[in-house]
Amino acid sequence: MQDYEDATAFLGHWGRFQQEVFFLTCVSILTNGLGGFFVVFVADTPAHHCLIPDVNLTVDWDRAVIPIEVVDGKQESSRCSRYRLDVVRNLSAQGFLPGRDVNLTDLEQESCVDGFSYSKDIYQSTLVSEFDLVCSEQWKKPFTSTVLFLGVLTGSLISGPISDRFGRKPVLFITVGVQAIFTLVAMFSPTWVVFIILFFLSSLGQVSNYVSAFVLGSEILTGKVRVLFSLGVTLSFAVGYMLLPLLAYFLRDWTTLMLVLSLPGFLYLPLWWFVPESPRWLLSQGRADEAEAILRKAAKKNKVKAPQPIFAGVHDDKAPSREHYNVFTLVRNAGIRKTTLILCLLWFTMSTGYAGLSLNTSQLHTDPYISCFISAAVEVPAYVTSWLALQYLPRRLAIMCILLLGGTSLYGIQLVPEDLSGLSITLEMVGKFGFTAGLSLMYMYTAELYPTALRNTATGTCSAVSRVGSCFAPFILELSVYSKYLPQMTLGTLGFLAVFVSIFLPESFGQPLPQTIQQMQKRESTQTIQQHNRTFHSPCHLHLREHNGTSSHLLTLYSAHQPGVHHLPPLSS
Repeated sequence: MQDYEDATAFLGHWGRFQQEVFFLTCVSILTNGLGGFFVVFVADTPAHHCLIPDVNLTVDWDRAVIPIEVVDGKQESSRCSRYRLDVVRNLSAQGFLPGRDVNLTDLEQESCVDGFSYSKDIYQSTLVSEFDLVCSEQWKKPFTSTVLFLGVLTGSLISGPISDRFGRKPVLFITVGVQAIFTLVAMFSPTWVVFIILFFLSSLGQVSNYVSAFVLGSEILTGKVRVLFSLGVTLSFAVGYMLLPLLAYFLRDWTTLMLVLSLPGFLYLPLWWFVPESPRWLLSQGRADEAEAILRKAAKKNKVKAPQPIFAGVHDDKAPSREHYNVFTLVRNAGIRKTTLILCLLWFTMSTGYAGLSLNTSQLHTDPYISCFISAAVEVPAYVTSWLALQYLPRRLAIMCILLLGGTSLYGIQLVPEDLSGLSITLEMVGKFGFTAGLSLMYMYTAELYPTALRNTATGTCSAVSRVGSCFAPFILELSVYSKYLPQMTLGTLGFLAVFVSIFLPESFGQPLPQTIQQMQKRESTQTIQQHNRTFHSPCHLHLREHNGTSSHLLTLYSAHQPGVHHLPPLSS
């Protein structure tokens, strides 16, 4: 069967059809940016103390009924205890004054049996104030974030195989709908347990629709437009992310915020009739007639004439197999297994660094809205950089350079003097810049390495592994208890490890997307042979062959795995 991109070259690269696909898939990513970190505001903990019911206390006792504690060298009101109210009421009724007639340290304390009073300086209400997730129930707040990651992990695992089995388009719209519906329903939760169940169901679609949209666009778009598309989806996420603190600033009530965040998903669902299925996927399933019908409609939109037939030879013996693949296919073959394991390690490392540094940005500013915006804004130059790297650099070289930048900046934080806190923040943001750009590159790199029948499964699996790294990120931040800079050094070390293992990945720069597993294996074996031949015939190698065999072997390995060994042209236009 002829190559897909050759067969569809008559469409061009940037007609009305491609423009619609580009815009409609990017718009779907806005919901991910809005929903990815809304838990930062919905589950934030306002300042609080024990609720004091109206028991006719004097002004002095009303002010003194909450004990004063020393936290981190500062005095503040206790959040989880008060002086026994019946004792305080009797002392107030008898006219005793706190601190003069009564030594407050001698008074017995009790828990907040009447509930809590929450400050409304920042929020009108949050999930924490709604269900009292403080003090003895404080563990429920971080567990709520864990449920988000677990939902994303589960969705990534199941959506990939489903998409490869039933199509990109159905999974895209189902996951958008799941996210919107359960986000809306969750705001009516009567208890915290009901909320986390609905929150888990909502998070199933959080990254799943991102992966489905990305794969759909990558398979339809070709040439340099495909690389531009990688920038479009990431910038769409960043725009949604930056809109989140803006919406949260004006919507201080958590239920209202969730209502507004669910609306874009509902508005997107009617676009079902305008988003096409991936012709590549249809062709891989042996549904050539449906693929041709889509491309003929595309030809009319682009005002070009489609050949007859479009896929000549699609029904011959070389037609794609209709065998259905699953996640186990990724580890069944030795070559594919090696690529999959290395990619999973890279995804895990970058997601751990991205999540850890994103969570740590809450320390940048006392205002959570400004902190969130800074964290979002730094992603824009990161995505632009990754797009430029996709345009002009081999994939492995780009990954290595960006991770080296991120890891080195994180290691440099410990060398900054204490009085230069601004420089430390800058270096930490450079670290996040590196991990964000690297994670953005990995979506396109992974999509380029795998064939159509496995592309969504592979991307979804790698994305799922990356969510495991996100779950570890909060615990890595806790290492600061033992050493102030240990979290940054740990993330930096992971970055350097990823640089090393990326050497052993195949290169995909300037090559068409593989349509079958056989094409993927052939490309990997061809690159291995080319690396060996280039190394074997190099002057240095020919010279050292006459000497010690070990030295010759080491030089061969060094030359064969240089990131710049493939000087391929950019994706053809």
